[in-house]
Amino acid sequence: MNTHRTEVLIGAILTCWTFMPLDAWSTMPQPAAPSAPSERREAVSLADAALRALQNNLDITISRQTKESRLSDIIIEQAKFDPTFSLNGQYNRVVNPLNRPVFGGTGFFLNEITTFDQRSHSVTVDLTQNLLTGGNLDLNYSPQRSNVNANVATGFLFNPAYTGGLALTFTQPLLRNAGVEVNKTFIKIAQNNATVEEHVFRDRVMTVLATVEQTYWELVFANENLKVAQAALKAAEELLASNRAKAKAGVMSIVDVLQAEAAVASRVEQILIAEKAIRDQEDQLRRLLNPSEEELRQDVRLVPVDQPVTTLEPISLQEAIDVAIERRPEIVQASKNVETSELNIKFAKNQLLPTLSFQGTMGLAGLGNDYPDSVSKNFSGDFYNYGAGLVLSYPLGNRSAWSTYNKRQLEARNAQASLQSVRQQIIVGVREAVRRVQTDFKRIETTRSARIMAEKQLQAELERLKVGLSTTRFVLDFQRDLATAQANELRAIVDYNKSLSNLARHKATTLERYHIELQ
Repeated sequence: MNTHRTEVLIGAILTCWTFMPLDAWSTMPQPAAPSAPSERREAVSLADAALRALQNNLDITISRQTKESRLSDIIIEQAKFDPTFSLNGQYNRVVNPLNRPVFGGTGFFLNEITTFDQRSHSVTVDLTQNLLTGGNLDLNYSPQRSNVNANVATGFLFNPAYTGGLALTFTQPLLRNAGVEVNKTFIKIAQNNATVEEHVFRDRVMTVLATVEQTYWELVFANENLKVAQAALKAAEELLASNRAKAKAGVMSIVDVLQAEAAVASRVEQILIAEKAIRDQEDQLRRLLNPSEEELRQDVRLVPVDQPVTTLEPISLQEAIDVAIERRPEIVQASKNVETSELNIKFAKNQLLPTLSFQGTMGLAGLGNDYPDSVSKNFSGDFYNYGAGLVLSYPLGNRSAWSTYNKRQLEARNAQASLQSVRQQIIVGVREAVRRVQTDFKRIETTRSARIMAEKQLQAELERLKVGLSTTRFVLDFQRDLATAQANELRAIVDYNKSLSNLARHKATTLERYHIELQ
């Protein structure tokens, strides 16, 4: 008995709620909606989003600075062949007791301890130049003034005396470290590293652009998907209003009204989910634009202005592979790594040789009672010296050099294998990207056909409902099918545009799409 009364009571409540006029709901007190923070809308094109992302991206800033540091490495290696200038000035005084006569300074015998006080002022000017051949030039000029105490200076020609020495020394390796090619090894390696870093930077730029494109099209999908959900809600509300009118007239059951109300509630939920997806995608895109923290805290609504393309671009698979092999930064990086490994092998092989060097020297000397007289005698050519010789050395066993050579050979083989692997990955990646473009374009055609058929089926079912040959449930099912078909078509269109972006990324032509040139 109690169960029966409960069912009657619930049925009465549902009936009253179902047939309550819509305007009555508007007159009922509603809970106060929370005040929405002020927001501003900002229209953004794909090109504008891409450029803003490049200007502010932190990863690109780091990569750019790394690239510049590689350029500094080249200068560092080249600077090893810069000339070196040195200047050394000295003053020395030595006071010694004499234990034996000094020729020309004392007599033949000493009767007591005699002091020998010698003073000298000297300046040494040295200029050194490392040569690309591995040799070294050293030019040294060393004038000096010296004098001794008067009681022992009787036999000296000049006191004080000025002497000058000019010497040129040339050293050239003949085996190890000999030759321009060997000595430019590390300059070339630094240049290769700079080239690699330049293409790493290029790859980073294209990655940022591709990420912006993917996120932008997802935002487009989220906005259009909201329109689909809103259209589905509108259709469900229209059906609900019609069912209420028919139920009020007594020509439709309360069950049909409840089904329509449930569909409206479900589609309101879909709108809420779609709106959340829009805000999520807006945040993702704004993060890629790298605004300041203060700007990121603001409530900004991004409105995409570019529409996705739906036309098929002509694609040649072999041409796409050739373009990718020629332009992909990974290929250049791997190729430069192979070149660097070959340079390392040549250098390591050279280090297996003995050290055999030629050394030659020549010089001029002079003596005078003052500095001008000393210089004049120094460059007169009356006093000179020269000499030449060979220096040979070789570590027994030379295990360190052999181990390094074997290691460089292994590294070269690894570099070759890496290059081959990169080429294969690029070919497979391009083939997959081309298939994705073609498949997604076909999806546009099939989903468009499915959407058209869903529209026709819904229209036919609505006509059947008008004449009483269908039910609300069937109409709602066809409405849901149409919304699904519309969403599928929209997803296929957006996926096609994302696939075009992905193909451009695999072909390394992303920069050309935006007419961007890296300098």
